[in-house]
Amino acid sequence: MRLNQIADNPGARKDRMRVGRGIGSGKGKTSGRGVKGQKARTGVSINGFEGGQTPIYRRLPKRGFNVPFPTVYEAVNIGRLQAVIEKGKLDAAQPIDEAALAKAGLCSGKSDGVRLLGTGELKAKITITVSGASATAKAAVEKAGGSITVLVPPKSEQPKAEKKAKGKKK
Repeated sequence: MRLNQIADNPGARKDRMRVGRGIGSGKGKTSGRGVKGQKARTGVSINGFEGGQTPIYRRLPKRGFNVPFPTVYEAVNIGRLQAVIEKGKLDAAQPIDEAALAKAGLCSGKSDGVRLLGTGELKAKITITVSGASATAKAAVEKAGGSITVLVPPKSEQPKAEKKAKGKKK
């Protein structure tokens, strides 16, 4: 084989459509664009236009709201916490906080906090401080003889006056 003998397979490359080259070509006169008007021109901007009828994006109701800066917690299950304690990466006798969890590799430490979840089984007696915890996680820590401190109270526990004050600050 020589360089001058290299070629594509037959039909691999297709010639471009030559439009506007006479009626005999099949794509002459209007070049396959139909007739005159906005759609025959370049730069058409009528997406969502339905011929004067109220478009569907105005007929359907708008619902919901996207929080622009949501609070994002990293989830840590108590089963993973127990596994890290057994490996010796965390000392159960010392108080455990979010920085210690990040150092042990349970979370990255780049989010708004850590939320403790109740999947798995906890055997070690620990003292832990986290941003949030589920009811099952709290029960599991207390069942093992430890204590848990939650930094951010659930929304249901915040008084209404406090909620209103937070809304006005934003």
